[in-house]
Amino acid sequence: MAPSKTKAALYLLLSLTLVCSSLQINKTEFPKEKVTVNTEGEKWGYVTVRPDAHMFWWLYRSTNPKGSTNVPLVLWLQGGPGGSGTGFGNFQEIGPLDVEQNPRKTTWLTEVNLLFIDNPVGTGYSYVDNDKAYTTDLQQISADLLSILKIVMKVNDDMSTVPFYIFSESYGGKMTAGFSQVLYKAVQSGDIKCNFKGFAMGDSWISPVDSTYSWGPYLYVNSLIDRTQLAQLNKTANKIAELAASGKWVNATAEWSALEDEVEASTAGVNFYNIQQWGGSENSSQMTGRKSLSSYERALLRHVGVLQKDDLAALMNGPIKKKLGCIPAKVMWGAQSGMVFTKQAGDFMKPVSDIVDTLILNSSLKVVVYSGQLDLIVDNLGTEAWVYRLAIADQFSKAKKEVMELQGIPQAFVKVAKNFEYYYILAAGHMVPSDNGPAALMMLKRIVGK
Repeated sequence: MAPSKTKAALYLLLSLTLVCSSLQINKTEFPKEKVTVNTEGEKWGYVTVRPDAHMFWWLYRSTNPKGSTNVPLVLWLQGGPGGSGTGFGNFQEIGPLDVEQNPRKTTWLTEVNLLFIDNPVGTGYSYVDNDKAYTTDLQQISADLLSILKIVMKVNDDMSTVPFYIFSESYGGKMTAGFSQVLYKAVQSGDIKCNFKGFAMGDSWISPVDSTYSWGPYLYVNSLIDRTQLAQLNKTANKIAELAASGKWVNATAEWSALEDEVEASTAGVNFYNIQQWGGSENSSQMTGRKSLSSYERALLRHVGVLQKDDLAALMNGPIKKKLGCIPAKVMWGAQSGMVFTKQAGDFMKPVSDIVDTLILNSSLKVVVYSGQLDLIVDNLGTEAWVYRLAIADQFSKAKKEVMELQGIPQAFVKVAKNFEYYYILAAGHMVPSDNGPAALMMLKRIVGK
């Protein structure tokens, strides 16, 4: 066997030996009445995707009466970058239990199988053995995701034939776009066995310059800034655009974080994830000395700290770590997330709208965008800016806007043009499933049900 093939085989063997599974929740950890019933089980494990790079995955089989092999599989990718899907996405958005370990009424597990991957490597329970193993761009992230998904599909072979969708949030949407392109090609070439059907990008960082340009106008029309402040925010947004146009991506990222400081100062600290709230973005244990932090360090707290607040961190590093049983003692959930965020500084402000455009035009995938009405960081204004530059823009513009109602009350609007769908979710900010769980569940059913 050639050396490269030998090395690949060794990594595959190591990955398979790191799988650890459970067919039911450990009832000594969680009282019986707080355990999701009728589940066929869970499985989780590690995959060594590269030397010194270990990624964690967690699969929940659906509680749907049809059975887990008769409903789709949804992969959830969290944002940040550095936000944990096994933690935040699972226990604060769509999983069967909340942070207090009570059943979630709007869990997606009733409709689909759920796969959470802590991505990029270093996020959540995923970890690296040295600094060189972190990813620095979308291409590396996508390659790692393909590597881990190959193993997950091998050890859960019955999941490789059910319809497969990727749902995401924030920076997770950017990663989803890049990974979807890589995965689609891998499926077409036979490199992976996966029934890939589509992907959904929620409040996603697809065109960062468009998003930052929109902050001033969005805050202004919502009475959160005056005209003088609007002019100042637009001035900084123009500077970000100039840096991006010059290819000075690290500088553009630094200026983006400075613009966030300006927004906070101008609005008395409006919450970037929901404009009807103030503050609440940081982990309280990280607040000491906040004023002495750099603008970039404060941005890290806003966008990674919010995804691993004290109560969730205590759960993940306590009962859940004990339940899983295969997390190395040296690994603290979320401990490397800050470095994950920092390592992407040169890629953070780069757009991926061209990838979305290509997949709409040249694939059979369902391509979905959804946007929370009250989100600031990726508001609807900024999202529509790049959507209306897509090749399908004219058809999308002419598409009929439908209303989605629950008990006679509008929850969302949706427009569809060929294989492209756009959901405008009402009464929700950046974290749509957390803010409006019923609407998010309705959207899921519509997307995977057709």
